[in-house]
Amino acid sequence: MFRYRYVLGLSAAILAVAAPSASAGTQLNIVPHGQAQPGVSWLSEPGILPAQTQAEMYNRLTPLFRDVGPALTPSANGTGYFKSAALVPADDPSLITDLTVSGTANGNAVTARIRRDAYGVPHIYSSTDAGVIFGAGYVTAQDRSLLLSQARTNGVASLIDMPGVSGINLVLGLYDYQPTEKVKRDAAKLQEKALNDAGAEGRQVLTDIDTFLAGINKWYGENQPSAKKFERIDIFAFNGIKAQFLGQGGGEEISNAVFLDAARRQLGNSTGNNVYQDMRGRYDPETATTTDAKFDYQTSVSVSNPKGLVRIRDGSFKNRYVKLPGAKASSSAIRPPGPGRQEASNIVIAGGSKTNTGKPLMVGGPQIGYNYPGLTLEMDLQGPSIRVRGATSAPFPGYMLIGRAENYAWSLTSAGNDIIDTYAETLCGGSKYKYTYKGKCQKMTKVDAGTISKGGQSVKASFYTTVHGPVVGYAKSGSKTVALSQRRSSYGRETTDLLFNQQMTFGRVKSAADFVKAAQKTPQTFNSFYASDKEIAFYTSGRFPMRPKGVNPDLPVDGRGKYEWTGYQAKNKQPHVINPSSGYIVNWNNKPAKDFPAGDERWSEQSLQRTQLLENELARQQTQTLTSLLSASNAGATQDVRVALLWPTLKKVLDKVQPPSALATQAVQQLDEWYAQGSSRVDSDQNGVIDSPGAAIIDATWVGMANAAMCGRLGKLCNNLANRSGGDDRFDAPPGGQYGGWHQYMWKDLRKALGEKVSGAYKVSYCGKGNVNTCAGDLWKAFQSGVETLSNQQGSNPAAWRKSEQPEQIKFSPVSLFTMNYTNRPSGIHQVMDFSD
Repeated sequence: MFRYRYVLGLSAAILAVAAPSASAGTQLNIVPHGQAQPGVSWLSEPGILPAQTQAEMYNRLTPLFRDVGPALTPSANGTGYFKSAALVPADDPSLITDLTVSGTANGNAVTARIRRDAYGVPHIYSSTDAGVIFGAGYVTAQDRSLLLSQARTNGVASLIDMPGVSGINLVLGLYDYQPTEKVKRDAAKLQEKALNDAGAEGRQVLTDIDTFLAGINKWYGENQPSAKKFERIDIFAFNGIKAQFLGQGGGEEISNAVFLDAARRQLGNSTGNNVYQDMRGRYDPETATTTDAKFDYQTSVSVSNPKGLVRIRDGSFKNRYVKLPGAKASSSAIRPPGPGRQEASNIVIAGGSKTNTGKPLMVGGPQIGYNYPGLTLEMDLQGPSIRVRGATSAPFPGYMLIGRAENYAWSLTSAGNDIIDTYAETLCGGSKYKYTYKGKCQKMTKVDAGTISKGGQSVKASFYTTVHGPVVGYAKSGSKTVALSQRRSSYGRETTDLLFNQQMTFGRVKSAADFVKAAQKTPQTFNSFYASDKEIAFYTSGRFPMRPKGVNPDLPVDGRGKYEWTGYQAKNKQPHVINPSSGYIVNWNNKPAKDFPAGDERWSEQSLQRTQLLENELARQQTQTLTSLLSASNAGATQDVRVALLWPTLKKVLDKVQPPSALATQAVQQLDEWYAQGSSRVDSDQNGVIDSPGAAIIDATWVGMANAAMCGRLGKLCNNLANRSGGDDRFDAPPGGQYGGWHQYMWKDLRKALGEKVSGAYKVSYCGKGNVNTCAGDLWKAFQSGVETLSNQQGSNPAAWRKSEQPEQIKFSPVSLFTMNYTNRPSGIHQVMDFSD
């Protein structure tokens, strides 16, 4: 048990920097995984709510669908939907516990006062900014010691781009990676160099890291004195995990090349090229974008004959991934195992011209999965220059990741833009470990990276690198074997992402223009969003490589030195907008701007985007309120995108021919009703089944209809397509995020079959090979098969069919916390912000 005490001598100084916030309006948030970790001592303090309280509140909102009015009343006792996100004065009666911690950082004495409210949220006060950062380090150790201990070395795997191994997979899989001292030393040097090269702000990051470490080590010294002291490399490693998991994109050139080769072999070169371009969707003029402004970035690329292309034979790739102990892995797998990058964060911002208050409103946050202990934790930080509250995490040395300041708030969504390229290395010297670069045959560098252990088993982690980066595998190009290595533009610069958060935390952002300049500082690829009491803005960040003219960055390129990057895209030419004329900024991991390419891993940035669910909900109101924004977010979170967006077009095609049976007709009527009601997969009465029979019907008929629409033309290539988008379900089905699927292909193709105007129409016709009646017949046949299966299982009345909600429920991991109904809302923190007077 910690001793909570109050140091009277510091009262006046601390209260001076803890005056009430100048903002009014409504500021709310919810962090579903809560503040605690298993066994944390303060959880037993009188007045502290149970660990699962915020999960229960978060779950309580889901069945409200559009009727979210009651949710805007902040709950102090856990019985509501959101809690207050206010900047709380140090003497506020809502604060329960009281702890003062002192220590030394960078040769100076530091002190912080830490007070917790009923939710366990720490409110940290100090008369110095260093004291606030020190206190944040102490709290991070206190509330996330399990995560810190698990991630401090595992994150080094992310920093070094260990082939086939992600840091987040090691953490969540409870592996123990122990890097060699050389690996840690070399990785730390790169991070420190990048920060020193950033000037005074970069050097401040290093100083703040040291202060943060002093707070972490203070807690460990009091509670786990035998633990090895935390060092800079540990913070760098945490930043590596975050960068790899959320802040990078691209690197799918091998998968793309394999699909292209399979398409050309099965359909002929010309048709194969066209099918690849259709399905890839690098530029779809119909896709929903965050701004209509155009940002040209390597717009025109060839598929038939790009410069420097090295073709990869389908089926020839053999990976050189580091194999995890006890894991089953295939040497032919192109994608490594483990969780992929997150694509479920969203944001809805209305400018003052669109709101009832005349001031901007914002609802949104990041989707980072449902973990307990959580990857994020909440803090309220108050010092001379620091007055922020929101979600932070282990990588951030007393800096706020996402949150609010006195009169503005900000958030992020992952952008997935292309900052990783794959190079085909020409082997030489009769060895798989020698390659040609700029006319010379040279050896690859072997990296002996350490060991990975789990459950009594251990493996040595070693791999090879070239001038471009780690070798991920070998493949056949024609009759020759090539090595495939990958280059990432943010390599060695992961921690410079903190330069952005430093600006937001220290109150240096005074306007939307300042925000854009701050967001330009990170090399990682994010969409960053801002709403103040006056302005709104967004910026798409990343260190975007400029390739030689004629190179197709979606495919492997010749690595002999002729096709190296020539520089990086100018920061002011990356997608951004300040106070758009539309009055809105809406994003759900979709493409940021017109003429900006979809990252090579993103085959789902085509027509029909989840963000259209949010836009459609907003269109229900001429003037927006905080209630209408939250309603849009909550309704979109449970809508089935296939029905909400595709069904009207799919129904038009089905109507071209007679239904095959009365049963099929009745099932279609149920889908019509579900569409009219909003297509929600909600279980509003909590009886264990989704309310509408439409959910059972679309799920039972979907794979058959998707195959009927696409596979008549594609044949065996359908399996290849499923590997690139949609998987076996042909859809990122709940509890997934509904990000991608074949509904996107079908919408574009079916409208072409109907003779409707289609911008950027596919070069190849798929369903019925372009004959709408044949297409309709094929779809009906698949639909009939699905409803017959349902009839055999649940009886002949479609109105009585139901889909169990249980398979879609959300469960926390790696430790169980609470089971929630399916929703596709932000999970790292969900903010509801209004800074009106």
